[in-house]
Amino acid sequence: MAVKKSVLEQMSDRELENYIKPETTFVPEATKIAFEILKKRGREFSPQEIDSINFLINKKEEKKIRPIHENHIKSSNFIFISIALGIVNFILALKYYPNGTGIFSAIVAFIFVGILAYLIRQGRDLKILLLVLFLIGLPVSIPTLISDLTYFPLNGILSLSQQILQLLAIIFLFMIPKKFESIKNNEFENWLSGENVEDTKYN
Repeated sequence: MAVKKSVLEQMSDRELENYIKPETTFVPEATKIAFEILKKRGREFSPQEIDSINFLINKKEEKKIRPIHENHIKSSNFIFISIALGIVNFILALKYYPNGTGIFSAIVAFIFVGILAYLIRQGRDLKILLLVLFLIGLPVSIPTLISDLTYFPLNGILSLSQQILQLLAIIFLFMIPKKFESIKNNEFENWLSGENVEDTKYN
């Protein structure tokens, strides 16, 4: 796939820097062109930076680019905050767990949700799974929430905040345009390189 140099030349130095970072997901050809443009603009590179960039340029296997919408990031943030509140809530409620009952299952649940949040942040389409899990948990969470709000207000408020954040995470995922989600890896690479813009335009 040919990368259009003219497209990269229109970018700012800050945007081009994303092409030469060690964690970049752009194809090596794009990294090479961005590197050359930055050098022409007077950007000075240390020997270590040059070695790192050359490694990116010369790597044989191209990493697949997964389209990531800003709502993927927002949704994962909501979930991560929900996990943090859940941990605080769990610590406050530890005294109600005789002999540590439920601690292991709680830890497993936090890890599982954390993995989901991470996958969403990588652009995975998990909105249906999240919605199903949320709906399945409602019959149990609602009575518990009412009880906590009645007898343990602080725990109840934390639990309610978790539910709201999880719901927001799901809503934001469903707000991602379907046209954006339909972009495949190769089409997204084409879009980044300036090819077939009309076919892959998602805005």
